Amino acid sequence: MRIFSGIQPTGRKHLGNYIGAIRGYLDGQERGDPAIYCIVDLHATSVSYEPAALPGYVLDTTAMLMAAGLDPERCILFRQSDLAEHSELCWLLSSVTPYGDLQRMTQFKDKSAREQQLVRTSLFTYPVLQAADILLYKTDEVPVGEDQRQHVELAREIARRFNSTYGEVFVEPEAVVPKTGARIMDLQSPDAKMSTTGSTEAGRIYIDDEPDAIVKKVKRAQTDSGSGVVRAPEKAGITNLIDIYSVARGTPPEQVEREFEGQGYGAFKQSVGEAVAGLLAPVRERYADLRANEGELERTLRAGAERARELAAPTMAEVHSAMGLAARS
Repeated sequence: MRIFSGIQPTGRKHLGNYIGAIRGYLDGQERGDPAIYCIVDLHATSVSYEPAALPGYVLDTTAMLMAAGLDPERCILFRQSDLAEHSELCWLLSSVTPYGDLQRMTQFKDKSAREQQLVRTSLFTYPVLQAADILLYKTDEVPVGEDQRQHVELAREIARRFNSTYGEVFVEPEAVVPKTGARIMDLQSPDAKMSTTGSTEAGRIYIDDEPDAIVKKVKRAQTDSGSGVVRAPEKAGITNLIDIYSVARGTPPEQVEREFEGQGYGAFKQSVGEAVAGLLAPVRERYADLRANEGELERTLRAGAERARELAAPTMAEVHSAMGLAARS
């Protein structure tokens, strides 16, 4: 069972990253043979970004993943741009990716609308690079948040089309999405996903936020005018907090509703804030220690890249042979 997932090094990681993706990475580390996790810095260049800051963001993300529990001895953890195979396979897979499929990608529509000066071609072809990331390792499972399901489906389509055109090379991957917390919403705008770029400071909880800051943000979360702690389409804010509390406490959402039956929003928000602070406290503390040693983080990424290359090189040799390109050793 090969498991692969990638995470962008775009600033501080938030609760949505932790619940929607990083928890799945930890589960994959237990089951994967191997579990492969990539800091996708090439993807970060598809929108406006600060080049001087990007290397630091890569180390921030590496330290955060390790603080959350990823062990480079038990999984493969590496930086995308250390392997040229990702970029090359993206180009080759473009030959079997219809233009119309990329036009239908929801994230391209959302992100391109936010780009004020330049909508990059790389943002349009982003899903092909993501497919290359996944298919390069003949991945069986991809732990992702709900918002990435469409991209994994495209990777499956690309694998099928390549195999039918050139011969069987790639595995069709399956998306693995958490049953609870697959899409954590902005605390101030519960109809929008919590994100690094789209949310306000008050709307997202950073993994390295201090406990008091976490509790304060949760207390100020937008909710409806009712009082019942129950999930419902018209109660987006409370539904989001129930999901968050369910994950933080490791209890089903139905049990959360029973636990707070008859209680008001104030008491519930206090409990959610404290539960999240408790969940993230050990990660925050370990992150501070790991992030201070940049040399060790760089060594970890380089070692991971070597291990990843051992898997990527044979796949690229097969691709070259199938497509009639120069032989790869």
